[in-house]
Amino acid sequence: MLYWLLYQKLFPYFRVFRIFRYLTFRTAFASLTALLIGLLIGPFVIERLREFQIGQYVREDGPQTHLKKGGTPTMGGVLIVISILVPTLLWADLSNPAVWIAVLSTLAFGGIGFADDYIKVVKKRSMGLTARQKLGLQFLASTAVAVALLRLEAARGSYSTRLMVPLVKRFRPDLVWQWMGAIPHLHWLAFLPFVIFVMLVITLTSNAVNLTDGLDGLAIGCTIIAAGALAVLTYVSGHVVFSDYLELDRMPMVSEVTVFCGSMVGASIGFLWYNAHPAEVFMGDVGSLALGGAIGTVAVIIKQELLLPFIGGVFLLEAASVILQVGSYKLRNGKRIFKMAPLHHHFELLGWSESKVIARFWIMALVFALFALTTLKLR
Repeated sequence: MLYWLLYQKLFPYFRVFRIFRYLTFRTAFASLTALLIGLLIGPFVIERLREFQIGQYVREDGPQTHLKKGGTPTMGGVLIVISILVPTLLWADLSNPAVWIAVLSTLAFGGIGFADDYIKVVKKRSMGLTARQKLGLQFLASTAVAVALLRLEAARGSYSTRLMVPLVKRFRPDLVWQWMGAIPHLHWLAFLPFVIFVMLVITLTSNAVNLTDGLDGLAIGCTIIAAGALAVLTYVSGHVVFSDYLELDRMPMVSEVTVFCGSMVGASIGFLWYNAHPAEVFMGDVGSLALGGAIGTVAVIIKQELLLPFIGGVFLLEAASVILQVGSYKLRNGKRIFKMAPLHHHFELLGWSESKVIARFWIMALVFALFALTTLKLR
């Protein structure tokens, strides 16, 4: 909105507004705007959550140190979503379809999380959406992203369905089966592998962030690091010089998504101010599912899906620990691998303090993200 007003409309008359053409400037201001929104309206949101008695329910079978957190305001993810979307709409070029795909995906996954939280917390039910309902809605939202990207490829040719494989330069498998497109009445099956792949990437990322959100500041701190890495990857993917130097496919369309990533960084820092241990507010599913959906969607847009396990390495470990724990319990007659899953609870029960678990997981997230960035040249 401000980009359209200050650069596209007023720049011909006031040359000082030239600065708004620069992506780095707008990304920095989007991040600062998101941070300010989070800091300024955070107390208001927290107070309203307390007023409506929207408090966190703590499981009795979890770590005993968590019982004192019961009643802490939750659904603070609404603050995160607002802090991401408003700066993006202000500072991004809204004629860019990739920006809208990221924005609408975040809203969709945030809406799913909001419905889940609303049923559990406001309606005072033991569970929100069923697993089948939640997964069904997530699959639907991520399928919509896949379809939008396919239409973008068909209309503008500015998106590719070929995978970029880390550490490999020339191997670029296409997720659309071109040979099947020539078969009458079955041409739609050609797009099925791509749609399924996108659906799994975004849905799994969304749920992985959700599983990580179990300690004060843990998920949001890891999100700051992941979003920062995505901002760098998005910027170089759309930059003519950097993309050529790193031998990446240049995708000019994705440049504006850097503003969205900057907003995500700023919004996450703003929320961490209130979510740091001891937390004044929890993000709830509305925040974790929205952030996970946003991270997964950006990774798909910039063709770094296979780098996502490193960008969000801690999220992957947390999700894997739950899968392994459940699998072991069912297949080995009740035997467990970890003392408790997700993984952060295992270390708590080993005697680590909550602050130590959080700090060390942040360090792990930073190491994973730095490794992901180094793979750009290791090709």
